[in-house]
Amino acid sequence: MSKKHKTTITQLKKMKQTSDKIVALTAYDASFARILDGEGIDIILIGDSLGMVIQGHETTIPVSVDDLVYHCKAVAKASQSALLMADLPFMSYTSPDKALHNAARLMQEGGAQMVKLEGGSQQIETVRQLALHGVPVCAHLGLTPQYVHKLGGYRVQGREAQVGLQMLEDAVALQDAGADAVLLECVPVTLASEITMNLDVPTIGIGAGGSCDGQVLVLQDLLGITPNAPRFSKNFMADSNSIADAVNRYIKDVKSGEFPAEQHCFL
Repeated sequence: MSKKHKTTITQLKKMKQTSDKIVALTAYDASFARILDGEGIDIILIGDSLGMVIQGHETTIPVSVDDLVYHCKAVAKASQSALLMADLPFMSYTSPDKALHNAARLMQEGGAQMVKLEGGSQQIETVRQLALHGVPVCAHLGLTPQYVHKLGGYRVQGREAQVGLQMLEDAVALQDAGADAVLLECVPVTLASEITMNLDVPTIGIGAGGSCDGQVLVLQDLLGITPNAPRFSKNFMADSNSIADAVNRYIKDVKSGEFPAEQHCFL
């Protein structure tokens, strides 16, 4: 199943308006990127999750900008239609100017078409700076893995009323600053739904329920090769006869609303 046209930011916003679910997966090399692109994935995320699934670290924190540029470049060589989103890694966007410099590297050297950064209201000026200079941005709220030591582990975020309200306010503020999408990770389904309804830009969920405008998973989780995979993931390889078939099943299940199911969500 191959798409004829390049996925764009404008198209993602139209998909939200028409309730056409956005489907995203991570990839870190040309071989897997070619499969994902060939099956018609909307977004390929070159995530700092590579620190864990490729480099073998316990967290994403050791990943560098050089690492992301290298892997993004590899993915870009094999991608024709998917929009390429790359993470700004830990400490690479501690000021708006630093973020702009590193986003430029990801786009000019790596071939990224969008960057993702973690954090709420503290990132508003950074998002504004990036947007002002033509850099498409995806904000990342909820469980933010780069903050794992501050958060005390990988835990659901937003169950407390005040925390949830702040997340909603942050999402709107980041959108108003110029964010083109908001990724919600490990967020209760009711909160994710409320945020989605209050935004004009699409939300992409991972462990945030089916009300989000799209879904993303780590490819290694989808293929069932991650030890102790998170609850919000699903092994699509279990009932598939090839990697391409597993990716295709994931796309179909997201588009139809079958994934995520209740067992992949948090209350």
